[in-house]
Amino acid sequence: MVRMITFMLSWLLLYTCNTGIRAQHAGISAVQANSNMNVVILGDSNTSIGGDACDRPQGWSKWFRDKFAPATCRSYARSGATWTNTVRTTYNTKEYTEKLSDNNVIYNQVNRLKEDCDAKRHVEPNLILIAAGTNDAWFSTSRPGVFSKTADNAFEYDGGFITGRKASDIRTLAGSVRYCCEMLMERFPDAQIILLTPMQSVAAGTDGIRRAGDIIEGCAHRMGLGVIRQDRESCVYYIREKKSARYTIDGTHTSEDGARRNGCYIANRVSAMLQM
Repeated sequence: MVRMITFMLSWLLLYTCNTGIRAQHAGISAVQANSNMNVVILGDSNTSIGGDACDRPQGWSKWFRDKFAPATCRSYARSGATWTNTVRTTYNTKEYTEKLSDNNVIYNQVNRLKEDCDAKRHVEPNLILIAAGTNDAWFSTSRPGVFSKTADNAFEYDGGFITGRKASDIRTLAGSVRYCCEMLMERFPDAQIILLTPMQSVAAGTDGIRRAGDIIEGCAHRMGLGVIRQDRESCVYYIREKKSARYTIDGTHTSEDGARRNGCYIANRVSAMLQM
């Protein structure tokens, strides 16, 4: 009996040690797996409130950076930005505004990124996240035709990239998503691109957010890109936030707790996508 107990204790100790070593190695591997990743994030206010350096706790990008642990993580997001271009949208990387405007669009965030990489001011990204669409739904009256095309409509032209066209000629959400992603695919062919649909929002309403999410997801699938449906998967729920803000400060923009929960979740989802 003594021998049996001694054997069992020895086996348990060995198992525990090996399990701990495996877990420790797995943790090291998880960090090391992202230590060569250079991440760039584009988007609107819920990303921009995390700061360009992704270091402000009000934004999910800070918590994503902390958990994902990449080599670099830079945000080009701006409050008020839309995917959708207007008839007056032009190439403009100098204007700075945190409100809705003709040139505060993802197209110009892409242009800023390209300029910085071309001038060696920023390392070439190998992972690009784009979290936008809230303002397209919220201010749809300022973006005429935003929902007039589906993802399938936007890809009716299959003669190659549409990046040779002017941004002002592409004024639907679906067309703008295709246009901007193809710009990134053309300039950064080795980068993985993941699109994040907008979270639920009291201000933007449920129908607009859902429609925006469906279009962004459809475009992502057509281009073979990863997509995270934040309107279905994040901690922000329209009904709960409308009744009493819990993970937002105003029904749309995350509180620090909401940003932390969402950022950590996105880090887990992105990690899983990279392993596929």
